[in-house]
This record gives sequence, structure tokens and C-alpha cells, in this order.
Amino acid sequence: MGDIVVGAIRTSWHRLPFARIVDGVPGSGLMVVVERIRSTRVLAAATAVGLVCAIHPAARTPVAAQRAESSARQAFADLPGVRLWFSDTGGRGEPVVLMHAITGTSEIWQPQLEALASAGYRVVTFDRRGWGRSRAVAATGPQPGHAAEDLNALADYLSLSRFHLVGVAGGGFVALDYAASHGDRLRSLVVGASTGSVSDAEIQDMIARIEMPGFRGLAAHYREVGASYRGANPQGVQRWIEIEEHARQPDAPTQPLRSPNTFAKLATIKVRTLVMAADADLIAPPGLMWVCANQVNDARWAVVPAAGHAIAWEKPEIFNATLIRFLRDDKAFPRVRDVPRP
Repeated sequence: MGDIVVGAIRTSWHRLPFARIVDGVPGSGLMVVVERIRSTRVLAAATAVGLVCAIHPAARTPVAAQRAESSARQAFADLPGVRLWFSDTGGRGEPVVLMHAITGTSEIWQPQLEALASAGYRVVTFDRRGWGRSRAVAATGPQPGHAAEDLNALADYLSLSRFHLVGVAGGGFVALDYAASHGDRLRSLVVGASTGSVSDAEIQDMIARIEMPGFRGLAAHYREVGASYRGANPQGVQRWIEIEEHARQPDAPTQPLRSPNTFAKLATIKVRTLVMAADADLIAPPGLMWVCANQVNDARWAVVPAAGHAIAWEKPEIFNATLIRFLRDDKAFPRVRDVPRP
């Protein structure tokens, strides 16, 4: 992931309290700085932008990457039952679709956009029905519908014949549901920091034993953002809270899975799969995820150290590097069945 460089100050984008990607090409540190200039109405904006352009890596983007960026867009897709807000970096690379958690929106993927696009991938994110900017439209389709079918309709809309699918936390529930029903469209599947919404008694009993008294009554960032990150990065925590507070629309109904996620259903998934656990996750610790992952045919295994449930947000460099290695068909990841139970 690139850094934002302004004069002698160098920092990762989501450590800045003002960090927000404006509409247009996502993932650009330059655009973050431009937003800062706009919001503070600095009179010397033109000078500042010129300085950043001169020293920021985006100013030296190769021609091929510039062409990919020129096809980037953010827009609404009018699909059956929903007006879906999506972001697409464009380009000719293999598509990667990112599914956000229940506590997030597509904005939560900003740390991944630049890394994946720079690695040559076309990156698609979207707000699930009832989250962020996406709005249910009863006149055009049944409600509440299924998130997996919204994803499939978006893939058709964007002409994605086959793509990589990444889901974290609640996004992992949908990713597994989609892989079981539309696996022929997937190049690979990655599930991170997720219980998988697996309904088998073994998992539900484990969840009940793990959960601390009063846990669900805690603010979301105490449940999901790891203690190490909260202690070290107050600006990043504040940005995560801002996204979470505006994520799910009031009274938005829950979209059910096409069918319950069960061990038997996971066993039908044949697509190349990576399960990525976070070793400080209070909701889906590695031991729980290992049990679920063992049900998926030939699944591979990775653990992100010192990360809580917000795995991709807290540890973007490790998450991104692990994800890209797997997308490139790296064989170094061990099979889950060969890993001792955590």
C-alpha cells in the first residue's frame, strides 16, 4: 500500500484523521490530500497539489496503469430489487470482488484498493442491499432478496465472467453462500475473520462458549477492532467508527442466505479457497475458523498476527500481501487438514 507524502510528513492513509477517498478514482493517496485541501479551503491549494503530484507515486504511474485508472468508476447499478452502489477500478486484470462486513460498507476496503489495483487486478466493491448508499427498490424485485443473488446480478451487470471473491466477517457468510451456488463463476474464494454463519451444533456451541457475558452490548469497535490496533492507532479507530455508524440503514431487513451454511454445504465448495484467520479475533478465533475450514475441500490456511475481527483494516499490509500471494496461485499455503488444530 502506498504512502501519502506531504513535505517531510510520511504516513499510511488511514492513520490520518481526515483520510477519505473522494468520488472518482479510488485508492489514490493524492485524492486524499486533495480532499484535505478542499475541506480546509487552503488558499495555496494549487501549490500544495502541485507538490504532491511531483512527489507522490501516483504522479509516476505507468501508462498501462493510467489507462486502467481512466476506466475506473463509481455508480449505481439498477438491479432486481435494489439500486446497488458499486466501485470498479477498471482495467483488464482479473476481477476481484470484495464483500464488506455487517459493520462496514464498501468504504472499509480503501486499504485494499490501491494494493490490488497496483498488482494488476480489477477491483470491485459494493454496498450490500440495506447498507451504505444501496437502496432496496420494491417495485423492481422481491424483498429482502439474497445478497448472493445481488452479487450475481452485479457480476452480470459488469460482465464479470469469472472473478475472485473475498469476504470478511459477515461478508464471509455471503461469500460461502455464493461459492456453494455459483462456484463455476469463481476463480478463487477467500474468507477472512468469519464464523461463516455455520449453523451446525459444533460451531454454535463453540460460539456460545467463546462469547463473554455482556459482549454483544459493547460498542462495535470494542467487539471487532483488536486491542493492539485500538491502542496504537486512534485515528484509524475513529475512521472505522465513522464508517460503522453510517453502515447499516435503520430498520434494514436482514437478507437471508440462499440456504443455511452447514458443514455439508461447505463440503460442496470446490473452488480454490483460502481461509485467513486473525489471531486476536474475539468473534471468530483461529480455533473456530479451523473447524469450519476443514469442511471445505482442499482449503488453504493463513493466520494474520495481532489482528482482531477487523482483519483487513487493522493489518492491511499483511492482509494484502497474503491475499495477492494466494490470488497468484501461490502453493506455499498449507492445507487446513495438515495444520494442527489451534
